[in-house]
Amino acid sequence: MKRLLSRKKTNIADRTRLSDDLGGRYLCGYLSGNPRNGTNGDAPLVSGPATVTFRQLTTTPGDVGAWHYHPGYVHNVVTSGAITIEDGCGGAQTYSTGQAFETSEGRVHRAINEGTIDAGEYNVFIREQGKPLTRFIPENQRRCGPASNVEECKNDGWSKFDFPTTFANQGECVKFVLQRPRVNLLVPQDPLE
Repeated sequence: MKRLLSRKKTNIADRTRLSDDLGGRYLCGYLSGNPRNGTNGDAPLVSGPATVTFRQLTTTPGDVGAWHYHPGYVHNVVTSGAITIEDGCGGAQTYSTGQAFETSEGRVHRAINEGTIDAGEYNVFIREQGKPLTRFIPENQRRCGPASNVEECKNDGWSKFDFPTTFANQGECVKFVLQRPRVNLLVPQDPLE
């Protein structure tokens, strides 16, 4: 993990910014073509109208993205190279060509290309209408949170969270998790299987 935290950041002046949708801030990488947006008038994931965005992203070797979160659901497929997603609470997971992953629940994270070749991804964002693709953490400060499940609150885990709030004890953390909105979906069936 020390290697991730000590990596020199890429000079952002030499990179193409993603889009005005991101507030003109640098995320990591560059877009291949323009993002495509559509509207789903009744999306079960957000219990109402949703904006769906599809984009192709390329992250060059050595890129270290800004700390951010997505106020919606994001599904990602790695099409070339490998990308590391570092969680603001600690830990990192590397995904290689052919692997898919989610960056949902509003968890603070950043993307890093530790490899020697470009990392390509397709991203699909599903969010409530009016919500942005990404929200950046002020001053690019590492933040931990939000808590996603009760297990994260146990054994003093509650004490590491500082986004969007801190907790005085395990009970406050558990209460926060249990009060987070939930979505219930029908599991798709395959009757011909």
